[in-house]
Amino acid sequence: MAAGKSIAAATGAWVVFEDEAGQSMTPPRARTWGRRGSTPVVQVRGRGSGRVSMAGMACYKSGQRSRLIYAIRECRGRKNEPKGFGWRDYRDLVIRAHEQLGGPIVLVWDNLRMHLVEPLREFFEANADWLTVFQLPTYAPDLNPQEGIWSLVKRDIGNLAAADLGQVTRAVKRKLKMLQYRPEVIDGCLVGTGLTLSE
Repeated sequence: MAAGKSIAAATGAWVVFEDEAGQSMTPPRARTWGRRGSTPVVQVRGRGSGRVSMAGMACYKSGQRSRLIYAIRECRGRKNEPKGFGWRDYRDLVIRAHEQLGGPIVLVWDNLRMHLVEPLREFFEANADWLTVFQLPTYAPDLNPQEGIWSLVKRDIGNLAAADLGQVTRAVKRKLKMLQYRPEVIDGCLVGTGLTLSE
């Protein structure tokens, strides 16, 4: 991470943390209010009838407002339908981040198998003038502020008894859109990792 901060400082780059998450029709458990002695029960239907895949980027640069860039894909379990994001989707997300941020990027992400495929490596090498990539250590979610974003999203939709997958997608989009306008919350996710942008 120290090398990534040095490169970002030297080139004026954004440090961008990427991660993926998913949400099915079964909501995450969350605390709620109920009458004393009576545990609230949320009836859920549609179990196993699709999944919402999310890819997000928490973007940081000293002196700039923190940003959140994301992509969402619904998977309804139909034949020949992609179950998640492919390498082209990750490439397009990085390109979109570069265009929106308007500067070089130091990309930090995990060792997901799709992140290591040859076409993505070729893309990184072809764009080395504005893109530097660092892999997080194996299973280190505590070092990725995007995990904090997912935690906030899941907490917000906890106990949501959605009628269909579209309702889950709308709830996820609404929360992510709200977080885009709360840079202090995105900053808080970075603080939660114990990492800093300053040397």
